[in-house]
Amino acid sequence: MQSTNLGNKESGKIWHRKPSPDTRDGIIVNIIHNTSDYHPKVLRFLNVAFDGSGDGLIAGDHQGNIYVFDLYGNRFNLVQRTAQACTALAFNLHRKSEFLVALADYSIKCFDTVTKELVSWMRGHESSVSSISVHASGRYAITTSSETAQLWDLDTFQRKRKLNIRQSVGIQKVFFLPLSNTILSCFKDNSIFAWECDTLFCKYQLPAPPESSSITYKVFAVTRDGRILAAGGKSNHLHLWCLEATQLFRILQMPTKVRAIRHLEFLPDSFDAGSNQVLGVLSQDGIMRFVNIQTCTLVFEIGSLDEGISSAVISPHGRYIASVMENGSLNIYSVQALTQEINKPPPPLVKVIEDLPKNKLSDIKMKVVSGRAQRPALFRESKIQTRILKQDMTGHFENKENELSDGLNKKRLQILLKGYGEYPTKYRMFIWRSLLQLPENHTAFSSLIDKGIHVAFFNLQKKYPIKSRKLLRVLQRTLSALAHWSVIFSDTPYLPLLAFPFVKLFQNNQLICFEVVATLIINWCQHWFEYFPNPPINILSMIENVLAFHDKELLQHFIDHDITSQLYAWPLLETVFSEVLTREEWLKLFDNVFTNHPSFLLMTVVAYNICSRTPLLNCNLKDDFEYFFHHRNNLDINTVIREVYRLMDTTPTDIHPESMLDAFVALTKGQYPVFNQYPKFIVDYQTQERERIRNDELDYLRERQTVEGMQAEVDQQRDEEEAWYQKQELLRKAEETRREMLLHEEEKMIRQRQKLAAVKRELKMKEIHLQDAARRRFLKLQQDQREMELRRLDDEIERKVYMRDQEIATTAKDLEMRQLELESQKRLYEKNLIRNQEAVAKEIREDADTHRRKVDLEEHMFHKLVETGQARSQKAQKVIAENLAKAEQACLNADWQIQTLHRQKCDDLQRNECYQEVAKLLRKNRRKEIELLNAMKEEEAKKWKEAEEKEFHLRSEKNASALSDASRKWFLKQELNAALEHAECPHNEEAPGIQNEQLASSSWPRASPLKAMAARNSAAHMSLNRKPTEWDTTEENLIKRVRNLRQRLTAQARNRCQTPGLLTT
Repeated sequence: MQSTNLGNKESGKIWHRKPSPDTRDGIIVNIIHNTSDYHPKVLRFLNVAFDGSGDGLIAGDHQGNIYVFDLYGNRFNLVQRTAQACTALAFNLHRKSEFLVALADYSIKCFDTVTKELVSWMRGHESSVSSISVHASGRYAITTSSETAQLWDLDTFQRKRKLNIRQSVGIQKVFFLPLSNTILSCFKDNSIFAWECDTLFCKYQLPAPPESSSITYKVFAVTRDGRILAAGGKSNHLHLWCLEATQLFRILQMPTKVRAIRHLEFLPDSFDAGSNQVLGVLSQDGIMRFVNIQTCTLVFEIGSLDEGISSAVISPHGRYIASVMENGSLNIYSVQALTQEINKPPPPLVKVIEDLPKNKLSDIKMKVVSGRAQRPALFRESKIQTRILKQDMTGHFENKENELSDGLNKKRLQILLKGYGEYPTKYRMFIWRSLLQLPENHTAFSSLIDKGIHVAFFNLQKKYPIKSRKLLRVLQRTLSALAHWSVIFSDTPYLPLLAFPFVKLFQNNQLICFEVVATLIINWCQHWFEYFPNPPINILSMIENVLAFHDKELLQHFIDHDITSQLYAWPLLETVFSEVLTREEWLKLFDNVFTNHPSFLLMTVVAYNICSRTPLLNCNLKDDFEYFFHHRNNLDINTVIREVYRLMDTTPTDIHPESMLDAFVALTKGQYPVFNQYPKFIVDYQTQERERIRNDELDYLRERQTVEGMQAEVDQQRDEEEAWYQKQELLRKAEETRREMLLHEEEKMIRQRQKLAAVKRELKMKEIHLQDAARRRFLKLQQDQREMELRRLDDEIERKVYMRDQEIATTAKDLEMRQLELESQKRLYEKNLIRNQEAVAKEIREDADTHRRKVDLEEHMFHKLVETGQARSQKAQKVIAENLAKAEQACLNADWQIQTLHRQKCDDLQRNECYQEVAKLLRKNRRKEIELLNAMKEEEAKKWKEAEEKEFHLRSEKNASALSDASRKWFLKQELNAALEHAECPHNEEAPGIQNEQLASSSWPRASPLKAMAARNSAAHMSLNRKPTEWDTTEENLIKRVRNLRQRLTAQARNRCQTPGLLTT
């Protein structure tokens, strides 16, 4: 086990030699962080999180240092110092270089690992954030604390939703289900809800667990496909919920040593399609046990009682486990080293029975390709043996086409590929070599390599700057071998892009790399070079025809925006999808490409465009299309592969590329085949032109070298002459310098003699000046002493004047302070008076008894103050005067209250009189209303009686009309039947008019009595119409008179009650 101490380093290697984890503990490296100060201390790691690829992780310690560990590149970097402990981390955002960290101040920050800068700062929690869950797209995140959960948009870093709960019910955890749009919220009362992320609509709620095994859930884990939820808590029981059926389907009981479960995590597997079977359970003893939830068996465990685990996370692809230990260190485990069950290869696809000589029939053995232990087969009788061999030979002839080298079968590989979507990582290269039937021609490849680096790839580094020198050399050698194999590859501009992913994959085996690329060019790049140096127009036309058949709208969109197949298809082909796919996606795609017909690659281009139709239809600019087909996009490769298989099955034969491309042809053994599927005259012409240009360049370089040599000689001669002239000039200058030096020395001697005489003279003069200066200094000293005495007297006078001014100013200030004190006392008295007035105004509104008690208390206090006598101090006098003022004010207030009460009594008496008058008027009004109502009732009775008489008269008239109708029945039989069929009611309503017409038309002798009856009917009808109108007008007049009477009485009562006292109040 290797151990790495980060110390004070900001970057470095994680391990210094290739890790070889032991199968017992599986530890790749142990990472500790000790400071190298005078007093060294351990910085404990608190949290760790993997990125989306699973090859990088991020960890934070209790001092806020955030480190990024690249397990693939064997590097670590200090990316941030937050100066406070982190409580949660997330590293799987849609921008791969960004990560989220929850800090101890309840905030969440987003940093960039490349620029090491703060991207955003999110606040909103009032307690520490316990977990951060990121959506599968990486664009949303949920942060959970004990009292709330918040949903954040990671594009704008704005809060979208907030989950608030009652204080009695806390939140355990809120998180996204993997690869879905569902949010699962788990509360402390064991209630679990599922919500739709976009609408926050509650999809379902899990029922309560059974009482026999009821535990308080504290930790949760979900499988990759989001179907099974594991929940645990302070118990050794584990509950497994089926989220599709929303029911508890299994309860696992851990060993008795497990008393509480601290963490749960499912172990991903490449072959389980997301339905993870192995669950990691971290218990209270610091040991994490991995159990199979189907077989209920313990697979392996990590940690121990001495070195317990505090928390752990598993990489998305299931290769690594990162655990924070209880001692603060960080352990990285290899799952492949820990268990053989997870990485065990699938059962063997082919079993080969070898035939031995007849004299050794008893030694027949069965050979298993997968490498398992061989065992001798039991020999019973030759009949059984012959039957078995016969069946084997028959199967051999049937599967002759599908048999591959190394004992593999292509059909079974296709079945395995369709079942799991990809080949096992451990056996992928072996399967590819078998599918491509690589001959491994070492001699032929060595001859190509011995020719050296091709001229066309000398300056490959300038065009393709690759950081790894080894990778660059391998790429140069591979491309050079291809160029030596066929001349056209030296002129193919996209060959480095085509070969680079394979070079990176097979950089440790250049022979396999070369043969894989050569096989790819021969089979999957058929007809690519027929229009060289132009793109393969025939291949692009096939793709365009297939796209036109399956998605005309998308093709029309390309045509409308002048987007040709050279833009939406050729970039994908010339880079074999390496620009738009990740490493894992690319490997999965080429598992399918190498297993199928060469047309599969062209169909993949069409499927990629169809699966990306939504963003492509939203693109309108050519630059957007170019960016789309040269960068990675958010596209599921499994969906693309399924679409490719659909296109392979549904495309008509006339446009299917399979009918236009040849079947797979492997490289020949011994020597590589000749590749001449290109326009030879163009390539030869380009080769000749390139050779001519190269010769011209060489001639030019030779002439230039000659000219430069001559120029160098001329320059050398010129430099030598310049050096000789400079040397002569220096000699002349040196001679002149020496002459000048001699002259200067003579002049210097003369000047020194003159200076010596001048010094002597100056010394005499200085002596005289010193004597004179001493005398003047003495006189000046006396003068200064006298001036100082005068200044001292002046200062004393000024000091006394200043002190007198200060005393005057102090006295004035004391007077001002006294005045201010008097003013403040005055304002205090005024303030007290105002307060008393406010208190009195408030007390007026209180009851009379309370006011009298207060007055008595104030009078008692006043008499007590009076009895104390006169005090000597001025302060006592002020207090007595203040109390006297208060007593006077109290008397005034009492008088005011008495007057107010007197006014109120007068007002009450006046209101009482007004109320009595109004009551009398109301009683009179009621009596008049009763009389009016009685009159109206009598009138109503009369009207009803008159109406009954009119009704009786109407019935008699109707009887007479019926008799007249019967007499005319013989004449109007047909008309009467028609009238009865159409309407019976109108006949009753219009009877008088019809009767008059019938009388007038049937019998003229009876016209006079019938006219008389009609006249009476019309008169009665007019009288009935007139009487209701008269009664309506009478009733309205009576109501108006009653209303006017009421208004008049109310106005009189108001005028009497409105007194001056009431109006003021």
